[in-house]
Amino acid sequence: MSLLELVGLSADHLDRVPRSLSGGQRQRVSIARALAAEPAIIVCDEPVSALDICIQAQVLDLLAELQSRLGTALLFISHDLGVIEHLCDRVLVFQNGRIVEQGGAEAVLRQPQHAYTRSLLASVPDIQRGLSAA
Repeated sequence: MSLLELVGLSADHLDRVPRSLSGGQRQRVSIARALAAEPAIIVCDEPVSALDICIQAQVLDLLAELQSRLGTALLFISHDLGVIEHLCDRVLVFQNGRIVEQGGAEAVLRQPQHAYTRSLLASVPDIQRGLSAA
């Protein structure tokens, strides 16, 4: 299977110029390029921040599938806590360039120990809380 097929693109994408690709297709090409080196780890710095919500979900599902299939570790950098909860096993919380909390994703996101982590989580709207208040 070619790298393009692995990321859900066909061979006809090889002849296309970048400006003719959608944002999601460009992101898939970037992922294929990263995989070409057969890395043990891929750094994903805000990989879906510029994409619409439907394409975000597709790219995140692709990353999770590739991680499972290839065993490649992902270092995922994001401000989107929902994405972090969906994709990450472990979480590190940084404040001013220093790690203030780390642990399993569920533990850090459900029972934060550090005041900064608690304030960060409190600043994110909770859809369930919003629905019950309506």
